[in-house]
Amino acid sequence: MEVHSNNKRSSYCNLNNINIATTKSGRIILGKPEWNVVVTNNCNCAQSQIKLLCQGFQTSEIVSPSILALQGDSCLLINGNPLKGFASVSFSYAWDVPYFLRPLTSHTTC
Repeated sequence: MEVHSNNKRSSYCNLNNINIATTKSGRIILGKPEWNVVVTNNCNCAQSQIKLLCQGFQTSEIVSPSILALQGDSCLLINGNPLKGFASVSFSYAWDVPYFLRPLTSHTTC
């Protein structure tokens, strides 16, 4: 897991401030392409209990449950711990096609 932080300012946080980028790594894992995911909190306030919609998410590469824990049709990011303002967390998975995760819920703390 990588966590990064920048110093930027914003005044209001919501799910629109959670950016999820998925890119192909170029590696092949167990015969499937690997995808890199970076989740960034684009707000100056921390967001915790971040859940992503991940219905149907599959991977042939192990993703640590401390980074992304499957919970039915949603996934809990970093054990629900706060993702600080302008910080990001990254992980990789392997599957035939990219799965575009999207934010479902979060709690904001300023």
